[in-house]
Amino acid sequence: MPHTKPLITITRSLPGNPASFFPPTVSVRIAPDERPLERDELLAFIAGSSAIVCMFNNAVDAAFLDAAGPQLKAVCTFAVGTDNIDLALCKSRGIMVCSTPDAVTEGTANIAFGLLLAVARKIVEADRFVRTGEFTKHGNGFPKGWAGMHLAGQTLLIVGAGRIGRAVATRAQAFGMNIMYVSRSRHIDFEIAPLMAQRTTLEEGLKLADVVSLHTPLVPETRHLLNASNLKLLKPTAIVINTARGPIIDEAALADALWAGKIWGAGLDVFEHEPAVHPMLCTLDNVVMTPHIGSSEKKYRELMTEMVCQSALAAARGTDVPYRVV
Repeated sequence: MPHTKPLITITRSLPGNPASFFPPTVSVRIAPDERPLERDELLAFIAGSSAIVCMFNNAVDAAFLDAAGPQLKAVCTFAVGTDNIDLALCKSRGIMVCSTPDAVTEGTANIAFGLLLAVARKIVEADRFVRTGEFTKHGNGFPKGWAGMHLAGQTLLIVGAGRIGRAVATRAQAFGMNIMYVSRSRHIDFEIAPLMAQRTTLEEGLKLADVVSLHTPLVPETRHLLNASNLKLLKPTAIVINTARGPIIDEAALADALWAGKIWGAGLDVFEHEPAVHPMLCTLDNVVMTPHIGSSEKKYRELMTEMVCQSALAAARGTDVPYRVV
């Protein structure tokens, strides 16, 4: 039956109370449970939508747009990245794309630095040592045991000088780290106080870095940006952190480097073929992994809900749409 009111479709249950953002002048359809919809379910679910709130792992392509129908006005992704969306196709069809900038910044920066501390100080491995009774049996090996990697005076290379990269750099400065950055364009806000960061090329930065933290969008040019060839440029004491998108790293090459001890360790919140993880990574103590939870702080996830709902409602009403990408 055709919808007499604009239909807003939300492809997965959201934090907070998304229904509270919509007046009775629109219809709202929310995926009924916590599991992600299978592709065929998703395409059937979005039919007739005026605006769709989608997830970062929903491929927004021709089939998706065709399934929604010609009345579709906007796709609002519950994320800051848009690598899952064919932006050119949406633009050609007059479909707006919106994201959630800023809302993911603090949470993702926190998980990035949390991963760094966990890797540098072997926190997960040490926690397991205590829980399994090894500490009670053997003590902590003082004074030589559990020697971690210091951060003060070390060089952090930020790859991708956006909001999240800057937030991580700010946290690193509080730990006494020196900042370098790689970006297609110069960012004066990185180079002035308080960061006083130095811009460099990826190749030179990798040679000098003690820690590499990835914050670049996933586009064709950044896929496998960190690969077998340039992983060899890193110091054996270097740490790699990725809270951006998994395919920015050649995961098999990283696993080989970690297994061979060619770098100190890695902290990963994202994976090349997620939710699948390279099996070698799961066997290594020098990698700490989290299941793509970078922005998952209650305050900010609820803010993301508010942002996508505002964008979807504005699109359905035909008023000015906030947080537009295209």
